[in-house]
Amino acid sequence: MSLKPKILRETFPRGLTLIDAPWRHKYFELPRDDECFICRAIHAAPRHDAKNLLLVRGERAIVMLNRYPYTMGALMVAPVAHVGDYREIDDATLAEMDGLVKQSMNILDAAIHPRGFNIGINQGVDAGAGLRDHLHIHVVPRWGADTNFMTATAGARVLAQDVDSMYKRLRRAKRALEKPKT
Repeated sequence: MSLKPKILRETFPRGLTLIDAPWRHKYFELPRDDECFICRAIHAAPRHDAKNLLLVRGERAIVMLNRYPYTMGALMVAPVAHVGDYREIDDATLAEMDGLVKQSMNILDAAIHPRGFNIGINQGVDAGAGLRDHLHIHVVPRWGADTNFMTATAGARVLAQDVDSMYKRLRRAKRALEKPKT
């Protein structure tokens, strides 16, 4: 089943190829409620962090695992405040978010040893934001040849580990990094 909405086909630039990401259909098929999933995770008690895939709680920002990733281990760094525009985030929050991006990279390095990262923000629907009202920075681990024939021929993406197992693996790496060096 393809979820290429008519509006996307009509607004997609001519001459470019539309590539479907069927493994993310589940995310787009979810019933929408008025509550932001990032805010829901932030406001839940810390005992629910594993269920919400919330990995790091800062004073002004958080890190959570993407439940519907393009790549295994993809993290999101988001402000605690529900803000959709980068220009509306105060400097102290941006500084904390920057620190959390670096911490995320360290956790991913320790847990799954990527060979690189894509780090970025999609602000606005036309920029690719799936969640447009709560800005977040994507920290996406990358490996050589991490795209393969499965995507092109089968319309599928192979994720080597389920999200809950990946969360546990990242949490263990985070704890190991927090231990004082002797």
